Amino acid sequence: VQLQASGGGLVQAGGSLRLSCIASGRTFTTYALGWFRQAPGKEREFVAHISWATYYADSVKGRFTISRDNAKNTVYLQMNSLKPEDTAVYYCAAAGSFSSVNYDSKGKYGYWGQGTQVTVSS
Repeated sequence: VQLQASGGGLVQAGGSLRLSCIASGRTFTTYALGWFRQAPGKEREFVAHISWATYYADSVKGRFTISRDNAKNTVYLQMNSLKPEDTAVYYCAAAGSFSSVNYDSKGKYGYWGQGTQVTVSS
């Protein structure tokens, strides 16, 4: 499967953005999906996951929402109340198994998009 992320940009603190990630392939419904982010000089970190359930990093819980539209082969990340510390390149990822086991582990996901930059100004 190939993933293409979009929707990043520059936003002021307190603002919102919605990231989209469209996937190729006919078996989209069988994939667990996730969003990760990587700030300069830092490790790539888990943000959100969707399969049978949704999971979030503590740092974004209550502000970000992950969802999927299987008819459009698309996963979304709605980001509200953005903070400067949310600034990062955001990556969507897909796992071939529809499971939430190890949902926050990069190793779970075999497919990655190219990333989209999100910059939050203070």
